[in-house]
Amino acid sequence: MSARLPLVLRRLRRPQPPGPPHRLRALCRASSGGGGGCGGGEGLLGQRRLQDTQAGSSRGPGSRTPPARDSIVRKVIRNSKEVLSLLQEKNPAFKPVLAIIQAGDDSLMQEINQNLAEEAGLNITHICLPADSGEDEIIDEILKINEDTRVHGLALQISEASFSNKILNALKPEKDVDGVTDVNLGKLVRGDAHECFVSPVATAVIELLEKSGVNLDGKKVLVTGAHGSLEASLQCLFQRRGSMTMSSQWKTPQLQSRLHEADIVVLGSPKPEEIPLSWIQPGTTVLNCSHDFLSGKLGCGSPGVLGSGLVAEDVSLLAAALRIQNVVGSGRRWLREQQDSRWRLHCLKLQPLSPVPSDIEISRAQTPKAVDILAKEIGLLADEIEIYGKSKAKVRLSLLERLKDQADGKYVLVAGITPTPLGEGKSTVTIGLVQALTAHLNINSFACLRQPSQGPTFGVKGGAAGGGYAQVIPMEEFNLHLTGDIHAITAANNLLAAAIDTRILHENTQTDKALYNRLVPSVNGVREFSKIQLARLKKLGISKTDPSALTDEEVRKFARLDMDPSTITWQRVVDTNDRFLRKITIGQGNTEKGYSRQAQFDIAVASEIMAVLALTDSLADMKERLGRMVVASDKNGQPVTADDLGVTGALTVLMKDAIKPNLMQTLEGTPVFVHAGPFANIAHGNSSVLADKIALKLVGEEGFVVTEAGFGADIGMEKFFNIKCRASGLVPNVVVLVATVRALKMHGGGPSVTAGVPLKKEYTEENLQLVADGCCNLQKQIQIAQLFGVPVVMALNVFKTDTRAEIDLVCELAKRAGAFDAVPCYHWSVGGKGSVDLAWAVREAASKGSRFQFLYDVQLPIVEKIRTIAQAVYGAKDIKLSPEAQSKIDRYTEQGFGNLPICMAKTHLSLSHEPDKKGVPKDFILPISDVRASIGAGFIYPLVGTMSTMPGLPTRPCFYDIDLDTETEQVKGLF
Repeated sequence: MSARLPLVLRRLRRPQPPGPPHRLRALCRASSGGGGGCGGGEGLLGQRRLQDTQAGSSRGPGSRTPPARDSIVRKVIRNSKEVLSLLQEKNPAFKPVLAIIQAGDDSLMQEINQNLAEEAGLNITHICLPADSGEDEIIDEILKINEDTRVHGLALQISEASFSNKILNALKPEKDVDGVTDVNLGKLVRGDAHECFVSPVATAVIELLEKSGVNLDGKKVLVTGAHGSLEASLQCLFQRRGSMTMSSQWKTPQLQSRLHEADIVVLGSPKPEEIPLSWIQPGTTVLNCSHDFLSGKLGCGSPGVLGSGLVAEDVSLLAAALRIQNVVGSGRRWLREQQDSRWRLHCLKLQPLSPVPSDIEISRAQTPKAVDILAKEIGLLADEIEIYGKSKAKVRLSLLERLKDQADGKYVLVAGITPTPLGEGKSTVTIGLVQALTAHLNINSFACLRQPSQGPTFGVKGGAAGGGYAQVIPMEEFNLHLTGDIHAITAANNLLAAAIDTRILHENTQTDKALYNRLVPSVNGVREFSKIQLARLKKLGISKTDPSALTDEEVRKFARLDMDPSTITWQRVVDTNDRFLRKITIGQGNTEKGYSRQAQFDIAVASEIMAVLALTDSLADMKERLGRMVVASDKNGQPVTADDLGVTGALTVLMKDAIKPNLMQTLEGTPVFVHAGPFANIAHGNSSVLADKIALKLVGEEGFVVTEAGFGADIGMEKFFNIKCRASGLVPNVVVLVATVRALKMHGGGPSVTAGVPLKKEYTEENLQLVADGCCNLQKQIQIAQLFGVPVVMALNVFKTDTRAEIDLVCELAKRAGAFDAVPCYHWSVGGKGSVDLAWAVREAASKGSRFQFLYDVQLPIVEKIRTIAQAVYGAKDIKLSPEAQSKIDRYTEQGFGNLPICMAKTHLSLSHEPDKKGVPKDFILPISDVRASIGAGFIYPLVGTMSTMPGLPTRPCFYDIDLDTETEQVKGLF
């Protein structure tokens, strides 16, 4: 609770206009020198000395506070300032804030607190409520401050009658710098004073007595008129120093005899008039802690000093200084918690069953932690998450600013060999690795995964949350909708598609003047350009801002985009595998006035907006990227962008929530970010830069962030390095290359593998020769990683049909091929425990350092960059460009896009362009059938052969097995 400060400072009060109590919320900023802020002047201590020296005290010459006492206060403030300065050396932006909730209009208290805070270098905010504020109103203010991350200390300056347990315990103990909550008092009583805040008033009493040479051991101390936390704190502190303490209220019958016995009397409230001073023995040391001291009730007689000369002025001023010291301590503790590299994570226990149940049965058998608890465990603040249900939340980007000075953790990429159509378990390995690191080795780690499309979930592949005992939970929420990011992308993409065709229609059917008048209408007699229209004028070289000032030629240039319909590259999207939308005709309605054209739908995750989401690093950057997306060329061959269409702001609004990463957890309760899911063929196939950056800050310098690249290393890993790492500036430490005996046998000449068809016996029985022959693909993928200078750890995802001889052979051949280490993994059947060896290997590889380098210089011509990837990564002899591809390359170069990185759109089932060519194809010519541009995302993507951007459903899709229990509302059939 706030102590009242010296009567001698009453003259600091500024005149206040008459009127009822008012409500004020003002942040008073402390300055480094005198003056400024809310208090002004020379500083509290300087004013006090000046008054004592020049004017004297009302208590008389012999009663002035000794300079030694004044130096105690100054020392506390000076020490607080020094500690704060040390903290600010490493954290320049850090400045603790003390919030004081004050019931009543007391500008003197505001000024005193401000002066103390100013001298120490703190900020202070006073929340002034009416004097008659009720319990609920005070608690409302407390709860607001509890959640304000800028505030590190909270004190209450309210009447004694207003205090209640409900009010006191509404304070967060870590902000309770007056030590009034049950948590802080309990720690004090237990002897854990170093772990809690102790009442500054009680501490001031002890400090003044000890600094005055009073030996407290064996002394009889009477605490009278004190209540609650102050009474308990005083008793506890005196007892710790060997004093015999008594406690009494003013109306206690034994008060006179107790006063006679006491060596030290501490007054917790004003002395009633009926209590004579003669009850206090001469020579008794009396200290007044009354909160009503400034009202003029000196309690023990005024003027005068009793006993050793200690008065309320000293207690009150020192208590205020000690409160400032507590705020600095609170800020220091907060900084340490933010930078503490070791999470206090409660991991969930697994009880693996054999045989391993279905993925969804395993997911349902585990109860996830509440996502707000998980967020707190990994260092997120309450205002940095937006909760969606019980088990998922979005994380706000403000976190990056708060942790900008935090060192990044280690950055690990999980890639794979050329897979079978069944997939080889990169997501499962990713989850197993972080479960091993955090749940079993107590190392901070984060998994960063892509959000799965609804297309494969209901099509062939099924869910993408991992599998077995290494998966993200709840898996049905992971696989279905999540927080609606893909829906937001779909809405934004189709809004832009609608804007394109609508603009062409209106330009074809209106005169220049009519078109211009509709684009820049008069509203309430005022006609003006919107912000994005002003940007278009600037792009056109028109400096005018008055719509009526444009010439006819300028009106035409502004109003007409003159898009060439044959050059439109922007397609509509839907998040469903619908093969019949691969080619459509639009504009066949009578209202479209004969304007029709052939178009198509893509799967939603193939939208450039998804790639933009995955590569952006801020909301402002995302807006810029969305604005520069090229949707077509005009009839002069110049690019037409979303900015030209005026739709950028609207797209940003639709994407404002999707930009925030989604927080979930693994089966063992370790954190996962699920964010973005760009198509791994025509886009770069990696989760978001933002999720990686936030995770790297949260894990700390000794932690690990494990992210996954789509498809084989030749596609996903190459794009991760050349595109994502260029955009993010992040440097990878380790590549985990996932292989399976099954895939290696396929590359060694085994029979074809088809989704939904039982595996042939070659894959279920030991066959060392097939394994050895197929390791050529593994060796090639290791060599690809080594091109970038990153150490490789091979992770063999073990299936139950794999034999020990096959496992040992793969690990041996991987090491011979240059892998730093090769480890069999059993996370699917037992969870993180089965990937502990992989975790140790990754940790050791990361300690060796990375010599990361890009494969090519982006300033090279587009053709040379394509050729470099084809030859160095795929092993092609050369490339062959179609006339259309060459024409597009020439156009993009002329338009100024030639210095962008390359994102190859190629089959993932072979190192070559032919899916049936397994192993390591050689001496082939890579055909480039077309070249397209994602200018907003920031890459050029050549199409190798024929690529489909809209998958189709098989004869028996996964949706045959998906159902809902209408009684329990549980999803069935996901796997």
